[in-house]
Amino acid sequence: MKIGYRTIKTAVGTPFAIWIATLLNLENFASAGILTILCIQITRKRSMLSAWHRFAACMIAIVFSFIFFELIGYNPLAIGLMLFVFIPTTVWLKITPGIVTSSVIILHLFVAEPIGWNIIINEFLLIIVGIGTALLLNLYMPSLEGKLEDYQFKVEDNFSTILKEIARYLRDGNEVWIGKELTETASLLEEAKSLSFRDVENHLLRTHNKYYHYFHMRTKQFEILERILPLVTRIWGDNKHAHVIADFFEDLSEAIHPGNTAVIYLQKLKEMKDEFRNDDLPATREEFEKRASLFHLLNEIEQYLIFKRSFKKSDV
Repeated sequence: MKIGYRTIKTAVGTPFAIWIATLLNLENFASAGILTILCIQITRKRSMLSAWHRFAACMIAIVFSFIFFELIGYNPLAIGLMLFVFIPTTVWLKITPGIVTSSVIILHLFVAEPIGWNIIINEFLLIIVGIGTALLLNLYMPSLEGKLEDYQFKVEDNFSTILKEIARYLRDGNEVWIGKELTETASLLEEAKSLSFRDVENHLLRTHNKYYHYFHMRTKQFEILERILPLVTRIWGDNKHAHVIADFFEDLSEAIHPGNTAVIYLQKLKEMKDEFRNDDLPATREEFEKRASLFHLLNEIEQYLIFKRSFKKSDV
C-alpha cells in the first residue's frame, strides 16, 4: 500500500496543530487539527485557496454569530436563521468550501454563551494555528519533473512504434500488430496532462507549464495518427506510392523527440507531394479512390508536422 505525501502531511500536521493549540491554552484545541486536515491539499495553489476560503468564512461566521446570537438568543432557532443568511453570503463571495470549517466555529460560539472578546480571540487563534500549520506543510511539494520526463519518454517511444508499424503495413500489409500502443498512449497522455497541470499549481507565480504544452501538442498529433490508420489500409496495395510513404514514416519514427525537426520533414513532404502530382492521372475508379486517399493521408501528415513545428524546442 502506497502512502502519499498528502497523507504524511495530514498525519504530521494534525497532531502538531493540536499541540500548538494546547501550548497556547486554547479552548476546543482539537479543532485546530480539524482545520489542518481540511486545508492540506495536493498543490500549493489549492492549499492557498483553501486556506483563504476557510479563513474568510470563519471571520464572517464570527460576525454573524455575534449578531444573531446576541439579538435572537442562544437557541437552535438563531442558528437556523443565521445559516439562512450565512450560507448564501458564502456562495455570493465564492468561499463555500469554508462552510464546514466555519460551522465548527459557529457551534463553539453557540456553546460559549455569551460571546466575549476572550472567546473571539480564542477562535481566531485556533483558525490561525490550524490554517497556518497546513500552509507551512504545503510549502514543500515533491518535484514532478522526473515523472513527467518518464511520461514523455513513454509517449515518444509509443509514437515511434506506431509510425514504424504504419510503415511496415504500407510495405507488405502486415497485420500482426495488435495496436496496444494506441490505447496505452491515450491513457498516458491523459495522465501526463493531469500531472503537468498539478505541477502548474505547485508554482504560485507560474501560469503555464512546459510539459503541459508538450503533451497537449502530442495529443493533437495522436488524434491525427488515429485518423491516419484507416487511410493507410486504402493505399497499401499501391506499391509505388506506398513504399515511398513507408520510407517517410520510417524516417519520421526515428525523429520523435522534443527537438523541432518538423521543418525538415515538411520540406520532404512538399517534394513528395509535387512528385505524386506529376504522376499520370488515375485510369480507373479504384485508382482514383486510392489517389484521393493518398493525398488525404499526406494532408494529415502535414498537419501532424505543423503541430510539431508550432511547438518551441525551448518549451521542454
